[in-house]
Amino acid sequence: MIRIGTRDSKLAVWQAEMVAAALASTGTPTEIVFIKTEGDLVLDTPLPLMGGKGVFTKALDEALLAGRIDIAVHSHKDIPTQMPAGLIIAAVFKREDPRDVLVLRQGHPLSAPEFMDQDDAQGVIATSSIRRSGQWLHRFPQHQTTDIRGNVQTRLRKLDSSTWDGAIFAAAGLKRLGLEDRISAYLDWMIPAPAQGAVAVMARKADMHVFDALEAHHDVETGLCVQSERACLRRLEGGCSAPIGVYVKKSADGSVFELKASVLSPDGVVNLEAQFKAPAKDPESIVRMGTHAADTLLKDGAGALLKQIRS
Repeated sequence: MIRIGTRDSKLAVWQAEMVAAALASTGTPTEIVFIKTEGDLVLDTPLPLMGGKGVFTKALDEALLAGRIDIAVHSHKDIPTQMPAGLIIAAVFKREDPRDVLVLRQGHPLSAPEFMDQDDAQGVIATSSIRRSGQWLHRFPQHQTTDIRGNVQTRLRKLDSSTWDGAIFAAAGLKRLGLEDRISAYLDWMIPAPAQGAVAVMARKADMHVFDALEAHHDVETGLCVQSERACLRRLEGGCSAPIGVYVKKSADGSVFELKASVLSPDGVVNLEAQFKAPAKDPESIVRMGTHAADTLLKDGAGALLKQIRS
């Protein structure tokens, strides 16, 4: 029996049940244990002001280390790059759509293309992410952004009862919850957060039986992509809420892995970008690509920009 720790939001439960079903398919029984995190309990403070690192994971880490659960299931993007001693990412499941999406308020008079094609019109977009805010304002400097907190359903309710034009969500969360019909537009130009769309399983390093049970469910391609993305994030010393976008994917012909990364000021005025490629047959180069991208961004001034944001 493997005890699975998870938050109790609908999306977190969906992810935990997916892992439970996968383990059951290979003969491992499970039990789901619900745990509240700081990010679930404190909903009136913007995420960047809460420090960003570990607000959705720390309570689960503590339960793992205390032996109350055997694994913890997370949205991979919520896991800090510096993990507690004794814990490790034991498996990464196949990535869902990593893109960000625009959801317009129900009853909005314009379609998404009409709304985004207005060159001079004002607009208000809700997001708790300064990465999303910075990228949106870089593209639409005439708009404003406003903070929004809560799980997916709570944020949709807040949006629909507001005067805001729309809000930015992760496509993966909406799709997993059967809410794909709320997607007004896919923001293909927006660089996602590192590991966005991937589900990760944390475990204690010493629990080899857990690694054995999870081995068949680890997706190698997704694992390589998120390792590279998180290597970039780690070198930049950015937390989960930093205005850093990094996305790695395999090329259409499968010959290379391609990386795009960006660091923005919260107002979108400063936008630093880097792009790299690595041969698909060289996993070490794929991971190192993330570090190389971070070094390029640091040379271009990302370190000073991030330091200014943190202060």
